[in-house]
Amino acid sequence: MITLDSARELAPYQDQPAQLPAAANGKVGILRLGFERRGDRTILHDLYRQSPLLVQRALYWDEEMPQLPCVMILTTSGGILQGDRLHLDVTLAAGSQAHLTTQAATKIQEMDANYGTQVQRFTLGEDAYLEFLPEPTIPYRASRFVTDSRVRLPESATMLYGEVLQPGRKYYRDGELFAYDLFSCSLRAERPDGRQLFVEKFVVTPRQFGVARVGVMDRFHIFGNVVLLTSPERAARVFDRTSTPVWDEQTPLASAVSRLPNDAGLIFKVLGQETEPVRAAVRAFCVAAREEVTGRTFPPAFSWR
Repeated sequence: MITLDSARELAPYQDQPAQLPAAANGKVGILRLGFERRGDRTILHDLYRQSPLLVQRALYWDEEMPQLPCVMILTTSGGILQGDRLHLDVTLAAGSQAHLTTQAATKIQEMDANYGTQVQRFTLGEDAYLEFLPEPTIPYRASRFVTDSRVRLPESATMLYGEVLQPGRKYYRDGELFAYDLFSCSLRAERPDGRQLFVEKFVVTPRQFGVARVGVMDRFHIFGNVVLLTSPERAARVFDRTSTPVWDEQTPLASAVSRLPNDAGLIFKVLGQETEPVRAAVRAFCVAAREEVTGRTFPPAFSWR
């Protein structure tokens, strides 16, 4: 649960919506997913869903990893609304594998009261492998959103955690570049015994602290962030393939990879002015990670996604 103690940046947004109060019926979405190995493939053996969060069934569309269940997270509300409180709990048993994504971009709708939150918990067993690669997040004008993610995994397990943040509806009417009130994102990783590996948190408040400046976003609009949690040996192989920084003036695009503390893995960051080059850079890093961890590659990208 996200509280003022864990997210003080929410203090200015404690008013209640005029429609439904925050966390009222229909505004608390819960999704619990449990995966385990059955024979030569992984199945989704445990599923609990409460609107507005929804999944239908696991599909096996990945031709490079036909044993990999691919699950799309849906929302029945067309995005995240003021007062929404969403909870995602994902568990992978030992030796299981899964790919999680979203049906479309996550749209954080315009708000005039309160805020939306999403709590995400990921628990991986020995030798488990999880790809959590949702579509981009688009914060609309005056939106407020806080997400808190925690990952618990042993050294033998691997998780690819990716996110792409857009500046708003860039080409909507007169544009919404960084017109949102608050975007706060935290990620914490730990071992099964509770030993902390690292914590990353960034809080973006464009109206209070402009982001179009050197040292923040400068001239860039799109931010991509990928965390690879895996063993030191696997991380070293991925680092060898991806460690060369990129600075492309023509696109423009900038990216680099760094090692995480406590031998937790790697973190990859990319900045761009348009979404597709950033997504392509994120995908290239994820391809290197999957190939080094599983010995398989990604299939060609769907042309309609």
